Amino acid sequence: MTHLPDPTGPPLAPMTYEAPVAIKRMLFATWALLDSLRPDLKAAAIVPDMRAPDRLDWDFIPKPDRAGIPLHALDRHQKVIAQSLLKAGLSMRGYSQALTVMATENLLRELEAVERGFGVLAGNFRDPEGYWFSFWGRPGFEDTWGWRVIGHHLSLNYTIVAQRYLTVTPLAMGAQPVDAGVLDALGENERRALSILHSLSPDARDRAVVHDIAPADFVTRQVPHVGAEEWPDWVDLGIVGYETTDEDRERLRFVKGDPSGISGADLTGEQLDAVRDLLLYYVETGPDELSRQYREQVLAAAPRDIRFAWAGGREANTSHYYRISTRDLLVEADNAVAAGQHVHAVWRDLNNDLGRELLLDHYARHGPDGRHLRRRLVSNRPTEDAPLETGGWYVPEVYVKR
Repeated sequence: MTHLPDPTGPPLAPMTYEAPVAIKRMLFATWALLDSLRPDLKAAAIVPDMRAPDRLDWDFIPKPDRAGIPLHALDRHQKVIAQSLLKAGLSMRGYSQALTVMATENLLRELEAVERGFGVLAGNFRDPEGYWFSFWGRPGFEDTWGWRVIGHHLSLNYTIVAQRYLTVTPLAMGAQPVDAGVLDALGENERRALSILHSLSPDARDRAVVHDIAPADFVTRQVPHVGAEEWPDWVDLGIVGYETTDEDRERLRFVKGDPSGISGADLTGEQLDAVRDLLLYYVETGPDELSRQYREQVLAAAPRDIRFAWAGGREANTSHYYRISTRDLLVEADNAVAAGQHVHAVWRDLNNDLGRELLLDHYARHGPDGRHLRRRLVSNRPTEDAPLETGGWYVPEVYVKR
């Protein structure tokens, strides 16, 4: 169980997003992987412009036009390097969950070869190595860059700002089937959420359940930045037979400044701990350095700012959905299609998905085009026309204030 810090103790450290160990591991693994690639694969892997629109597309449904290089295009040694890079962006538990998601494609291939009539083509559609590695910007010392691993039911998105600050969201995983024996990527998340719902009194449960119908997928969809108010789609793309109405969508909408659901202030201490623990169970799939900062942020959040919301069926193997939100974080888990046997889950940083605020602040101060690299090639001395250029590392004031 989680426990609030001693209020008489020292103040909590700010959410700085600094993660030097994880960033260093990412950089060296990226260098090793890129250096090992043939020129054509390397060209396919790197997009020099951090502002390229494709970097914002983190949707993990099957797509025929993925950018980057898939695992199945790599040789044996390169796959090992790619796995080391994947682990650099995750905790050990998060890494095991990601591997489980990828391995479950084998189960889906066998199930769907019959159900969908794929035959031999199922091996092309459900491939445990059908996960693409992509890189944006210039992976280098003091540089701003990003990388991603994406494929069916897995979307891992990393943004490194000035080789000092790191964001890891949106971080999304899916699972189908949910009861998949030892390949149980999101089963513990499901069990914890149902346990919270069932622990509520009838009155509290009525406040937590925002609608009796679950959305077809994430309420916030796959937008790159969660706006002030987000409505779900009425269908899940590619899934026939599950639709919601405009009235359903309005009941399910997420309002950032006033999210629906039951407030943590209206929960018992044990229930509030369980909600915090589930939120942290998602967050702690990321690198340990960031997980520690997020943990302090979650434990410091006022109970009134923590919301737990549920929609749809109230038991396993029914179509259902839940979310947990604070002023800074959001978890969504949708298990609507296939009667509770097909779950999509994501956790998001409402300020810094895809490095949003950190990048805006960095570009405002330093520009987007690597000015620090050019400084190395020219003289830097004060003249009558130009003062001595100064600068250095900084901690953005917006994060210190938290």
